[in-house]
Amino acid sequence: MTSPTTGETTAPQSTGRAGAGGTLVRDIPWFRRYGSAARRAPRLRLVCFPHAGGNAQLFHGWAVRLPADVELLAVRYPGRQERLAEPCVEDMDTLADAVTGALLPHLDRPLALFGHSMGSSVAYETALRLESRHGVVPRRLMVSARSAPHRARPTGLHLRADDDLVAGVRRLGDLGSEAYDVPELRELLLPALRADYRLIENYRPARPPRRVRTPITAYLGRSDPGCDPDAVAAWSELSTADFALRTYPGDHFYLAPREAELVADITKDLEM
Repeated sequence: MTSPTTGETTAPQSTGRAGAGGTLVRDIPWFRRYGSAARRAPRLRLVCFPHAGGNAQLFHGWAVRLPADVELLAVRYPGRQERLAEPCVEDMDTLADAVTGALLPHLDRPLALFGHSMGSSVAYETALRLESRHGVVPRRLMVSARSAPHRARPTGLHLRADDDLVAGVRRLGDLGSEAYDVPELRELLLPALRADYRLIENYRPARPPRRVRTPITAYLGRSDPGCDPDAVAAWSELSTADFALRTYPGDHFYLAPREAELVADITKDLEM
């Protein structure tokens, strides 16, 4: 079915459990599918992973910018939006295992993975599982605003008081952070934000880091205070295939104001 307000299409999927309610949650708990009916038999599926505290809505404008034969599946982490009643996932293995399992019904088409910030590491761990457990090599792993896992430096934000946690996020840039100023919204949003920071700051990749066979493209805002460009470029060490680095004006959340340019570049990268 197609939502009259978002143009979102849904299809049944058996993996995962229901969230807070609503047809969309019961049908496809792990993904929000954006796009037109033309994408029901896509050439390729682009799976997008949000940042810490983020949700699938981050990618709602991408579908109209992608080729008509590319379907977008935005990952919906538990503990927010329609899955608000579900507990947040606080460790990487559990989250990556669950997303990988949820992708199994979608392996009839080639996949590409895009992650922003925390989502980059989740996408990487998902790519590793797809390759090692299912023999599926994604077309491309695309990582945004995140140091390579073996070069990341935890900040300890998840251990700090609520105001300090919010301030730490705002230091990176502003993407909807005004919601934390509304007491009712703050109460709903903070648990997911803290859980995500706990997940990513306690995440320890394998030593030595495991390499994927899929090519990697990294994307970075040039004024991102949370990323060392050299540490982002170190994603090149995690692939046995090719690597590319693209930079854009902007901070940690450059992808919002630069959406058109970024999606155009992603489209090109999918053809490489």
